Parts: sequence; structure tokens; C-alpha cells
Amino acid sequence: MEWGFIGTVFFLSTFKFMFAPFTGSGLGLPFWETYIASVAGGTFGSALFYFASEFFISYAHRKRAEKERIAREQGIELKKKKKFSRTNRLIIKLKHKLGIYGLCFWGPFLLSVPVGSIIVAKFYGKLKKTFPLIILGMAINAFITSALAYLHVLL
Repeated sequence: MEWGFIGTVFFLSTFKFMFAPFTGSGLGLPFWETYIASVAGGTFGSALFYFASEFFISYAHRKRAEKERIAREQGIELKKKKKFSRTNRLIIKLKHKLGIYGLCFWGPFLLSVPVGSIIVAKFYGKLKKTFPLIILGMAINAFITSALAYLHVLL
């Protein structure tokens, strides 16, 4: 059991969950160690960012308001930020088409664990089933990506 390699997969999966099992495969870890490290890291990252999302959202709002206030005082015209960017449209489309299950399963996987967890918390943070759905999504997605990463070993 290589604790350094397991730690690498764990910490990579706290931020970019999609690629962590491929790293475990490349480092020569067994399938189950890679799978468990990926799920543990993804769950840790999701818990951290999901439950701290209110802080991150309010911090970003305060920072944006302060930037606008300073620009107004200095007489600088700030360029308006697009509200419906390509990414925002994708997130809203995911929310409307797939609902809570799609966003909980695919948000942290496709976007990244921090961004996906914060978005899920923003839309569905008041529901008690949201975080368990994120963990279930992590387990399923980690199994699928780990299986894909180790598929070359079987062939």
C-alpha cells in the first residue's frame, strides 16, 4: 500500500474528481485503492465546499460590491459582466433538464468538485437529500471512471 500515491489520488479528487482514477492507474495503484481514495477525496472536497458554500457566495458578493463601490468613487466605468454566459446556460440547462439528481450526480463530476458543490448548494441547499445524493454520485462516478482507467489492464 503506497500511502503517498493514495494521498495523491485523494487530494486530486478533492478538486478535479474526473481525472483522479486515471492518476491512480498511472501510479500503479490497485483498482480498489484508487476507487476508495477517489470516493474519499471527492466526498471530503464536496463536504468542505458544500457546507462552506454560503460563505463563498457571500464573500464573492461582498468582493464584487466593494469593487463596484471603489470604481464608482474613482469615476471608472466597469464593464458589465454577462449574466447568461455559456457556462451559466449549461448549468441552468442541466438544472432544468436533469433536476436535482442530474445536478448532484454530474455537477461535481463535470465542472469540478468545488464549483459543482457550490452550485448544487446554491440551488438545492435547503433539501436534506442533496448532500447524500452528491456522495452517491461520487461513488457511482468513481466506479465508472476507475473501471475505465483500469480497462486497459483487463484487455
